[in-house]
Amino acid sequence: MSRDMHSSRPLIISAILSLFLTLSHSLTLQSDIEALQSLKLSVDPNMIPPSSYLTTWDFSVDPCETAGSKFLGILCSFPSGNSTSRITTLELDSVGYDGFLPPRIGTLTALTSLDLSGNRFRGPVPDTIKNLNRLTRITLSGNFFTGGIWTWIYRLKKLERINLSGNQLSGRIPARISKLRRLTHLSLSNNEFSQRIPNLYALEKLQILELDSNMLTGSLPNLPSRLTTLSLSHNKLTGHITSLVNLEHLISVDLSDNLFSGPVNRGVLALPRLTHLNVSFNKFTKMEVNNYFGSGSRLQTLNAQRNRLQGHLPVKLVNLERLTVINLAHNQFAGEIPVGYGQRLGRPWRTLFLDHNYLSGRVPSEFGSAVVKIRGSLANNCLRCPLRIPLCRGRQRSASACHGYTQIPQTIQRKTID
Repeated sequence: MSRDMHSSRPLIISAILSLFLTLSHSLTLQSDIEALQSLKLSVDPNMIPPSSYLTTWDFSVDPCETAGSKFLGILCSFPSGNSTSRITTLELDSVGYDGFLPPRIGTLTALTSLDLSGNRFRGPVPDTIKNLNRLTRITLSGNFFTGGIWTWIYRLKKLERINLSGNQLSGRIPARISKLRRLTHLSLSNNEFSQRIPNLYALEKLQILELDSNMLTGSLPNLPSRLTTLSLSHNKLTGHITSLVNLEHLISVDLSDNLFSGPVNRGVLALPRLTHLNVSFNKFTKMEVNNYFGSGSRLQTLNAQRNRLQGHLPVKLVNLERLTVINLAHNQFAGEIPVGYGQRLGRPWRTLFLDHNYLSGRVPSEFGSAVVKIRGSLANNCLRCPLRIPLCRGRQRSASACHGYTQIPQTIQRKTID
């Protein structure tokens, strides 16, 4: 019996040693632990809800050893060699943590994803974040961060997605952001960025660009050719938008509430993948529509309200076979409503706002059909518009109010209603 115990002792010792080595190798790097401690200490303890991720951060145990049951919101790497575990993902829940981002965050150099969105972090983003050179995603949206980004953003060369929207960040967007060649999504909307947008054409992989609701000025920059979503609304941008015709991958464009002028170019409306175009609240004076579209156009929504668009309503809009929502209200259109507009009501047009223009004459008979259900308005024109027609509800201008606007006679015979 004693001989068996004696012979098995080396195996027991070996097993214990093996287990010790395994545990010691999987322990989290001390500097990573200190970074987590610093982050938790930077948050007002009164703003940590009982069921939140931070309540599970118990530093009496090892973060990477207990990730999943304790230390919710982090993921770790588990190397097979003698190196310690590293934190690779830090994604807090959006419960309104109130605090600041400590400089020690910059010691989490194995991070690939950082997400602190939907909280109340404030103050500047620490410059030490530039040390996180393995980051592929950074999401700090919906907080109260202040200051600029030019000192650190361009250092993170592996970034693929940046979302800093909904903060109080200011200053210029640095031109060196174009060095982030892996970037596919850039959102800096709802901040206080100012000055010109830098040329971004070198960002060859960029598909989504959201810079809306800032204080940006100047004209459109050179933009990358693979863009699918472009949102620049609520800024102070000026000039023409002709350069967009080269961006053939665009699906959604929002340029509303700026100071753009000149024509809404026919090449923009003819972009092969475009489904939504919003150019409202600008100073455009002309809308150019191609004579050909047919089934090739994918445009579904066109919002050009509150511009300075003049002349007749664009007849060729009826050729955009997938168009369902049209808003041309609050412009300076004159003349009669084209007969084709009536034929498109409900087939497929579902929304049509032509109010607050200088249109005159009778409306096409289809506007009076009880079968057609459509949202919209023809109010505040100079139309003969029976009040029994829902779109005619609301007053019309006096006929004299429209005399000062050019009206080219329509030669197309059509059926109208009195």
